[in-house]
Amino acid sequence: MGCDGRVSELLRRNLQPTLTYWSVFFSFGLCIAFLGPTLLDLRCQTHSSLPQISWVFFSQQLCLLLGSALGGVFKRTLAQSLWALFTSTLAISLVFVVIPFCRDVKVLASVMALAGLAMGCIDTVANMQLVRIYQKDSAVFLQVLHFFVGFGALLSPLIADPFLSEANCFPANSTANTTTRSHLFHASQILGLHHAKAQPGSNQTVPGLPPKGGTEVRVSYAFWIMALINLPVPMAVLFLLSKERLLTCFSQRKPLLLPADELALETRPPEKEDASSLPPKFQPHSGHEDLFSCCQRKNCRGAPYSFFAIHITAALVLFMTDGMTGAYSAFVYSYAVEKPLSVGHKVAGYLPSLFWGFITLGRLISIPISSRMRPVTMVFTNVIGVVVTFLVLLIFSSNVIFLFVGTASLGLFLSSTFPSMLAYTEDILQYQGCATTVLVTGAGIGEMVLQMLVGLIFQAQGSYSFLVCGVIFGCLAFTFYVLLLFFHRMHPELSSASTPDRPLGMENSDYYQR
Repeated sequence: MGCDGRVSELLRRNLQPTLTYWSVFFSFGLCIAFLGPTLLDLRCQTHSSLPQISWVFFSQQLCLLLGSALGGVFKRTLAQSLWALFTSTLAISLVFVVIPFCRDVKVLASVMALAGLAMGCIDTVANMQLVRIYQKDSAVFLQVLHFFVGFGALLSPLIADPFLSEANCFPANSTANTTTRSHLFHASQILGLHHAKAQPGSNQTVPGLPPKGGTEVRVSYAFWIMALINLPVPMAVLFLLSKERLLTCFSQRKPLLLPADELALETRPPEKEDASSLPPKFQPHSGHEDLFSCCQRKNCRGAPYSFFAIHITAALVLFMTDGMTGAYSAFVYSYAVEKPLSVGHKVAGYLPSLFWGFITLGRLISIPISSRMRPVTMVFTNVIGVVVTFLVLLIFSSNVIFLFVGTASLGLFLSSTFPSMLAYTEDILQYQGCATTVLVTGAGIGEMVLQMLVGLIFQAQGSYSFLVCGVIFGCLAFTFYVLLLFFHRMHPELSSASTPDRPLGMENSDYYQR
């Protein structure tokens, strides 16, 4: 009860900053999941093929990683952090406004790269601020932060669904006519719209060219609604800036004429400054090193080979599982509307929402489960569940009901894989390695690479390859998990006395960046 009372008191004193940081992660979730259901409409809008539109996912994920690193630059003071969050959340609203005007896939990729930078900055800064406020009591607040990511990711496909076009600007038998479609697409770009319309023997819209006024206009409303829904978030950050008296750049400047005491302090020899003595809004953050700083640590010297093997195999597991999360969310809509399922566009639009909804639900369920089940068992259950689900989807690939049930199942199994893997890996290394940094980086690269890879294979081999890729990635994840168990057995046990001191509450803070 004492612990609950302390946490409640902390929340009461920091209610406005906490609500602001939670709302900022709602923006993150809103921006991460809208591409999947709007993929075909954006292809029509930009006159692009599936491999070309896949570069949009790649640019977003690449810049998300860069933005996460960039966010560390703004961690020194509260003023820098809040201005970074205000700029990032406002940029997300601007991205939603601009997307309907992107008629070229390269322009769209550039706009989504800007969104990725903003998301990466939010990912780093908001986590750091919450951990700084609550320290050792931050776990429950960061779990709620994680929930808001899922809530935003659940909401954006639901907003887009009513505006998705039922008409497809590509042929219904696109899987069988991949080569023909590619040639027609390039021909339509070279010869122009009017010549493309004159092509004989077709009563459908020419591949790669959207029908005028239909698809483009309707899907635009979805993006503009998301921009409006997101707009209160930068306003909330601005209000917090105002409360902290950080709105003007002159608020922290010293007067031109210093009092005698301050003048005396200015003339003293410089002393080493204790960070804990600084005011909270100017206190530097600690405990969040980037990958390069982590790899240069002296405590890695002389470590056994199993020390490095555990880092690598754990990162590879998350490379596969987080990559599957990104790829499935991005392409399940495209898979559903293709043959043999041929699900209606509006019905298929619910699949990404279902997927993210069960990811959110799984994250809530995993909180009490994790207190009763070991992390290694949870990872095993999750990886096996993913493989079995993909196998069932592959066997019943022509059944729409199994697609919806399998999508929900995948969301549940993938939801807690990252935190369980991180807890397991940190427990093996007794917090002496770089597990948090390496695992976060590996998971981010997996999301970036596997989305691009699945898009290329989907275009070249047809919709059936989408599930085949899922089975292969799941089996690889299980293989890397077995290797991790092997290296765990080979790794020498470390005494708890040798564990270096670290700032309170910062042990697992990067876990919540996912």
